[in-house]
Amino acid sequence: MAMLEIKDLEVYYGMIQAIKGISFEVNEGEVIALIGANGAGKTTILHTVTGLLSPKKGQVIFENKDITKIPAHRIVSLGMAHVPEGRRVFAELSVYQNLMMGAYTRKDKNEIQQTLETVYKRFPRLEERKNQLAGTLSGGEQQMLAMGRALMSRPRIILMDEPSMGLSPILVNEIFDIIQSVSAGGTTVLLVEQNAKKALSIADRAYVLETGRIVTSGEAHTLLEDPAIKKAYLGE
Repeated sequence: MAMLEIKDLEVYYGMIQAIKGISFEVNEGEVIALIGANGAGKTTILHTVTGLLSPKKGQVIFENKDITKIPAHRIVSLGMAHVPEGRRVFAELSVYQNLMMGAYTRKDKNEIQQTLETVYKRFPRLEERKNQLAGTLSGGEQQMLAMGRALMSRPRIILMDEPSMGLSPILVNEIFDIIQSVSAGGTTVLLVEQNAKKALSIADRAYVLETGRIVTSGEAHTLLEDPAIKKAYLGE
């Protein structure tokens, strides 16, 4: 059974329809990639799923619960975390304070401490810089912090928006290794990513978006070999 179901979703910005009746699902334990050109609607979908935007039509079902009209802060407590495009760390707070912000929906201090230790184990650089202001970190370190902050809520599913944006090739590889380890640790991943080749290399399945519609979907390894996908999105 699907962990996350998107049914006939339509989203507008004023009079402009950004999402045109799309449906897809994410099963527990999967890494699902949404790929497509800029303006295809990928970020809009994530914002709608996490309650930052309200759809005109359609439903978002998470673990058999209709969350379409539930506000964003309550969606976090249901087990969904969002790593936004551009990282959005709290620049004037320390690394440690940023991570604690991620745990604001949780109450058990011992469990929060255990999660913090797990995050530090996964991102050793965050522990090294725990007292440093987040705004002084490098782009790659801020991306790690955004991911670590999301993991502090102990999500069942994590939505990541363009995690490799603006990073060097070495850091891109490191970020994708971390995404794979997050998945291996039992967290389901919905990934929006411009680097289609990288996304497809770690995903189980993928959906290809064009101007608010899903035009292709399938097993990621199959899409990697698809001549039309190669030409349009992989630069081959």
